[in-house]
Formats: sequence, C-alpha cells, structure tokens
Amino acid sequence: MSESQQYSDSGKTLGGRRGGGDPASRGRTTIADGVVEKIAGLAAREVVGVHAMGSGFARTFGAVRDRVPGGGKSATASRGVKAEVGELQTALDLEIVVDYGVAIADVARAVRENVISAVERMTGLEVVEVNIAVSDVKLPDEEDEEEESESRLQ
Repeated sequence: MSESQQYSDSGKTLGGRRGGGDPASRGRTTIADGVVEKIAGLAAREVVGVHAMGSGFARTFGAVRDRVPGGGKSATASRGVKAEVGELQTALDLEIVVDYGVAIADVARAVRENVISAVERMTGLEVVEVNIAVSDVKLPDEEDEEEESESRLQ
C-alpha cells in the first residue's frame, strides 16, 4: 500500500496527510467552448477600431433575437467568435467589422494580443492561434444594421 492508503488507529494517514497529494491535482476542470468564445468576444470588442463582431447576417439576426423575450443577450458576447477547446489548448476564429480609416493590420494585431491575454489569464489554456477575418468596414455615414432593425420593429 502507498503511504496515503495506510491508516493508523487514529484514522489519520501516516505522515499526517489526508487524501492523495496536492489538492490542485484532485479532479478535472473543463471549460466549455462558449465560455472561451464569450471571453474572446468581449476582449476583441475592447480594441479601438473594432466596430462590431460577426458577419452582417449574424449581426442582423442577433439584433432581432436580442429583442425577443428570452432571446439571450449572452449570445451577443460570443457573436463572431468560434472556439475549439481542448484540455490544455484552444484555437479561435474571429470575424470582425472595423471602423473606416483604421489600419486593419494594427487592429488585427491588437485584437489578437488582447484576446490571447484575456483567454490565457482567465482560463489557463494556451491559445495556439487566433485567426481574424475582417468581413466589413463601417463607413462614417452608414447606419448600423442593428439601429435600422430597431426602427422597423417599433
């Protein structure tokens, strides 16, 4: 028998230890894809020059869904983000809309850095890649699709 399995008459294990080793190694922690997607989505939105997340269709559909009772505001946080989560690593795909006039390469670099930092800090997972697709540019005189949808629904 190992030391942690041998008991004395007092009910304590030999060596004064209970259980089997370091408490941090007793059990597993799993993190759902949706958790990583929300963290990444919120971190991407913090970057100056990111106007929105997701394709035009996803944003329009999401705006309508957000207005339906019970439609789920939490889906907004992960819109435009897809995560693959393993036991130790994660990979992310982001779809963003940038503001007109920003340097897209700089915005993408800042998004990548902010997302990696937030996901690794909060989850402990290693982010192996963050792929960014810029699906649109928000022009200064364009109305947001979400604002447009809102006015039609009133």
